[in-house]
Amino acid sequence: MKLYLSPGACSLAPHISLHEAGLHFDRIRVDLKAHRTEDDRDFYAINPKGYVPVLEFDDGDRLTENVAILAWIADKVPALQPDGSMARYRLLEMLGFITAELHKQFKPFFSDAPEEQKAKAREVLGKRFAWIAGQLKGDFLYGPRFSVADAYLFVMLTWAKKNGLPLPDPLGAYYDRVANRPAVKLALEHENPSAKAA
Repeated sequence: MKLYLSPGACSLAPHISLHEAGLHFDRIRVDLKAHRTEDDRDFYAINPKGYVPVLEFDDGDRLTENVAILAWIADKVPALQPDGSMARYRLLEMLGFITAELHKQFKPFFSDAPEEQKAKAREVLGKRFAWIAGQLKGDFLYGPRFSVADAYLFVMLTWAKKNGLPLPDPLGAYYDRVANRPAVKLALEHENPSAKAA
């Protein structure tokens, strides 16, 4: 199994989750500006959408999009999703929220967008982070147990910190808790040996 990733990109979420799951995988870096893999293949031939993450299975089948990849990992290792009869749907609900209401709102920060667009994004993200802060049910999103949704939220919080967005309580302490997990430290070390959680 191979994970195509770009350091600092949203592919960090499945990178963390695969380590948490204890699943063996190879990492292949992608230069998203040149759209080339580290072994100089055309990334568009791997994912015509042109972005990471991509999870490639041993039979050559590929899965894209964080929601799908993270749900697949949670299906393989159910300890990485919430408990209960609605567990899968609660997980998909949270992953959908993170991808649509957090992830997509960061777009102005990764482009030459005018300051007014960034200001609007800060306002929306502030409201969304406030909502998600109210959803914490203990140490993690679903209580005492880490889930793949926590890995995705961690990436969004990393982006928030890098862009100077304030985090409402208790997300600061939550960020520190997740950053200290061995799987998170390992993924960050793999992506950039000199990088540390912000």
